[in-house]
Amino acid sequence: MTTQGMPSMDPRPTGLTIGTYDTYREAQRAVDYLSDEKFPVEHTTIVGNNLRQVEKITGRLTWGKALTAGLASGAWFGLFVGLLLGLFTTGNWIATVLTGVVLGAFFGLVFGGLGYAQSAGRRDFTSRTAVVATTYDVLCDFKYAEEARNHLAKLALKGEVSPRIPEQHVQQQAPLQQPHD
Repeated sequence: MTTQGMPSMDPRPTGLTIGTYDTYREAQRAVDYLSDEKFPVEHTTIVGNNLRQVEKITGRLTWGKALTAGLASGAWFGLFVGLLLGLFTTGNWIATVLTGVVLGAFFGLVFGGLGYAQSAGRRDFTSRTAVVATTYDVLCDFKYAEEARNHLAKLALKGEVSPRIPEQHVQQQAPLQQPHD
Protein backbone atom coordinates (compact mmCIF):
# COMPACT_ATOMS: atom_id res chain seq x y z
CA MET A 1 0.00 0.00 0.00
CA THR A 2 1.43 3.38 -0.95
CA THR A 3 0.67 6.75 0.54
CA GLN A 4 -0.80 9.24 -1.90
CA GLY A 5 1.92 11.49 -3.26
CA MET A 6 4.72 9.23 -2.00
CA PRO A 7 6.55 7.09 -4.57
CA SER A 8 6.78 3.41 -3.73
CA MET A 9 10.26 1.94 -3.62
CA ASP A 10 10.54 -1.47 -5.19
CA PRO A 11 13.35 -3.22 -3.31
CA ARG A 12 14.39 -5.25 -6.35
CA PRO A 13 17.10 -3.42 -8.28
CA THR A 14 16.65 -2.99 -12.02
CA GLY A 15 18.81 -1.73 -14.85
CA LEU A 16 22.05 -2.64 -16.53
CA THR A 17 25.29 -3.11 -14.63
CA ILE A 18 27.57 -0.25 -15.63
CA GLY A 19 30.38 -1.10 -13.22
CA THR A 20 31.37 -3.66 -10.59
CA TYR A 21 33.70 -2.64 -7.77
CA ASP A 22 35.50 -4.42 -4.93
CA THR A 23 34.63 -1.80 -2.30
CA TYR A 24 31.63 0.36 -1.52
CA ARG A 25 33.92 3.39 -1.54
CA GLU A 26 34.81 2.75 -5.21
CA ALA A 27 31.15 2.30 -6.19
CA GLN A 28 30.28 5.48 -4.33
CA ARG A 29 33.15 7.30 -6.09
CA ALA A 30 31.81 6.12 -9.46
CA VAL A 31 28.35 7.55 -8.75
CA ASP A 32 29.92 10.74 -7.38
CA TYR A 33 31.91 11.10 -10.60
CA LEU A 34 28.72 10.67 -12.63
CA SER A 35 27.16 13.43 -10.53
CA ASP A 36 30.18 15.67 -11.13
CA GLU A 37 29.69 15.10 -14.86
CA LYS A 38 26.05 16.33 -14.56
CA PHE A 39 24.73 12.82 -15.22
CA PRO A 40 21.19 12.20 -13.85
CA VAL A 41 22.32 9.98 -10.93
CA GLU A 42 18.73 9.41 -9.79
CA HIS A 43 18.73 6.67 -12.45
CA THR A 44 21.52 4.70 -10.74
CA THR A 45 21.57 2.17 -7.92
CA ILE A 46 24.40 0.63 -5.88
CA VAL A 47 23.84 -3.04 -5.09
CA GLY A 48 25.95 -5.08 -2.68
CA ASN A 49 26.42 -8.70 -3.77
CA ASN A 50 27.02 -11.83 -1.71
CA LEU A 51 26.33 -10.24 1.66
CA ARG A 52 27.91 -11.82 4.69
CA GLN A 53 28.05 -11.02 8.36
CA VAL A 54 31.56 -10.52 9.71
CA GLU A 55 32.24 -10.54 13.43
CA LYS A 56 35.64 -9.15 14.44
CA ILE A 57 36.68 -10.34 17.90
CA THR A 58 38.10 -7.41 19.84
CA GLY A 59 39.10 -9.05 23.09
CA ARG A 60 38.35 -11.27 26.05
CA LEU A 61 35.39 -10.41 28.28
CA THR A 62 36.09 -10.63 32.01
CA TRP A 63 34.18 -9.69 35.14
CA GLY A 64 36.18 -6.48 35.37
CA LYS A 65 35.41 -5.44 31.80
CA ALA A 66 31.72 -6.34 32.13
CA LEU A 67 31.35 -4.34 35.36
CA THR A 68 33.34 -1.38 34.01
CA ALA A 69 31.26 -1.26 30.82
CA GLY A 70 28.02 -1.39 32.84
CA LEU A 71 29.26 1.31 35.21
CA ALA A 72 30.29 3.60 32.33
CA SER A 73 27.08 3.21 30.32
CA GLY A 74 24.99 3.67 33.46
CA ALA A 75 26.91 6.82 34.39
CA TRP A 76 26.32 8.30 30.92
CA PHE A 77 22.62 7.54 31.11
CA GLY A 78 22.50 8.97 34.63
CA LEU A 79 24.22 12.14 33.42
CA PHE A 80 21.63 12.53 30.69
CA VAL A 81 18.71 12.02 33.09
CA GLY A 82 20.34 14.27 35.69
CA LEU A 83 20.79 17.08 33.16
CA LEU A 84 17.16 16.78 32.05
CA LEU A 85 15.91 16.86 35.63
CA GLY A 86 18.33 19.68 36.43
CA LEU A 87 16.63 21.87 33.84
CA PHE A 88 13.41 21.79 35.87
CA THR A 89 14.96 22.06 39.33
CA THR A 90 14.72 25.34 41.22
CA GLY A 91 17.28 24.25 43.81
CA ASN A 92 20.83 22.97 43.45
CA TRP A 93 20.97 21.57 39.88
CA ILE A 94 24.53 20.28 40.34
CA ALA A 95 23.32 17.96 43.11
CA THR A 96 20.58 16.70 40.79
CA VAL A 97 23.10 15.95 38.03
CA LEU A 98 25.54 14.23 40.42
CA THR A 99 22.72 12.15 41.90
CA GLY A 100 21.75 11.05 38.40
CA VAL A 101 25.34 10.06 37.58
CA VAL A 102 25.82 8.13 40.84
CA LEU A 103 22.49 6.28 40.61
CA GLY A 104 23.03 5.57 36.91
CA ALA A 105 26.53 4.20 37.57
CA PHE A 106 25.23 1.99 40.39
CA PHE A 107 22.40 0.50 38.35
CA GLY A 108 24.69 0.12 35.31
CA LEU A 109 27.20 -1.78 37.48
CA VAL A 110 24.47 -4.06 38.82
CA PHE A 111 22.92 -4.78 35.42
CA GLY A 112 26.33 -5.23 33.78
CA GLY A 113 27.21 -7.84 36.39
CA LEU A 114 23.85 -9.61 36.08
CA GLY A 115 24.15 -9.75 32.30
CA TYR A 116 27.63 -11.23 32.46
CA ALA A 117 26.60 -13.75 35.12
CA GLN A 118 23.67 -14.91 32.99
CA SER A 119 25.95 -15.67 30.05
CA ALA A 120 27.57 -18.38 32.23
CA GLY A 121 30.79 -18.26 30.21
CA ARG A 122 29.12 -19.00 26.86
CA ARG A 123 30.35 -15.77 25.28
CA ASP A 124 33.51 -14.59 27.03
CA PHE A 125 34.62 -12.18 24.32
CA THR A 126 33.78 -8.78 22.89
CA SER A 127 33.31 -8.13 19.20
CA ARG A 128 32.14 -5.78 16.46
CA THR A 129 29.74 -7.03 13.79
CA ALA A 130 29.21 -5.72 10.27
CA VAL A 131 27.42 -6.84 7.13
CA VAL A 132 29.71 -6.56 4.10
CA ALA A 133 29.41 -7.38 0.43
CA THR A 134 31.92 -9.20 -1.75
CA THR A 135 31.37 -6.79 -4.65
CA TYR A 136 29.25 -3.75 -5.43
CA ASP A 137 27.43 -3.27 -8.74
CA VAL A 138 26.40 0.13 -10.00
CA LEU A 139 23.21 -0.26 -12.03
CA CYS A 140 21.67 2.26 -14.35
CA ASP A 141 18.32 2.53 -16.11
CA PHE A 142 18.52 1.13 -19.64
CA LYS A 143 17.90 4.53 -21.24
CA TYR A 144 21.04 6.07 -19.67
CA ALA A 145 23.35 3.04 -19.37
CA GLU A 146 25.53 3.69 -22.42
CA GLU A 147 26.17 7.31 -21.45
CA ALA A 148 27.00 6.26 -17.88
CA ARG A 149 29.44 3.58 -19.09
CA ASN A 150 31.21 6.16 -21.24
CA HIS A 151 31.65 8.47 -18.24
CA LEU A 152 32.89 5.62 -16.02
CA ALA A 153 35.38 4.56 -18.68
CA LYS A 154 36.94 8.03 -18.39
CA LEU A 155 37.08 7.65 -14.61
CA ALA A 156 38.78 4.26 -14.93
CA LEU A 157 41.37 5.76 -17.29
CA LYS A 158 42.20 8.32 -14.61
CA GLY A 159 43.06 5.40 -12.33
CA GLU A 160 40.92 6.60 -9.43
CA VAL A 161 38.90 3.39 -9.29
CA SER A 162 39.47 -0.06 -10.73
CA PRO A 163 36.26 -1.70 -11.84
CA ARG A 164 36.11 -5.45 -12.17
CA ILE A 165 35.81 -6.96 -15.58
CA PRO A 166 32.55 -8.91 -15.70
CA GLU A 167 33.29 -12.62 -15.50
CA GLN A 168 30.95 -13.51 -18.35
CA HIS A 169 33.15 -11.44 -20.70
CA VAL A 170 36.40 -13.05 -19.59
CA GLN A 171 36.62 -16.42 -21.26
CA GLN A 172 39.73 -18.51 -21.11
CA GLN A 173 40.32 -20.28 -24.33
CA ALA A 174 41.34 -23.89 -24.16
CA PRO A 175 44.66 -24.64 -25.84
CA LEU A 176 44.29 -25.94 -29.35
CA GLN A 177 44.77 -29.65 -29.50
CA GLN A 178 46.73 -31.18 -32.32
CA PRO A 179 45.11 -34.13 -34.03
CA HIS A 180 46.72 -37.41 -33.06
CA ASP A 181 48.20 -39.53 -35.83
